[in-house]
Amino acid sequence: MYGWIFRHLPGPLWFRILTAALFIAAAVLVLMQFVFPWFSQFNPINDSTIGGN
Repeated sequence: MYGWIFRHLPGPLWFRILTAALFIAAAVLVLMQFVFPWFSQFNPINDSTIGGN
């Protein structure tokens, strides 16, 4: 799948690498800013019972 995406990006190799890096950075930014904070309200990992009275 990643090979298919990389082959369909336009331009020379250096431009495809730059474009792929920008797409990866944008995906990480969207995940960190929107998806993970929204999902954390449904995730019980932060619900600790140690030290609770």
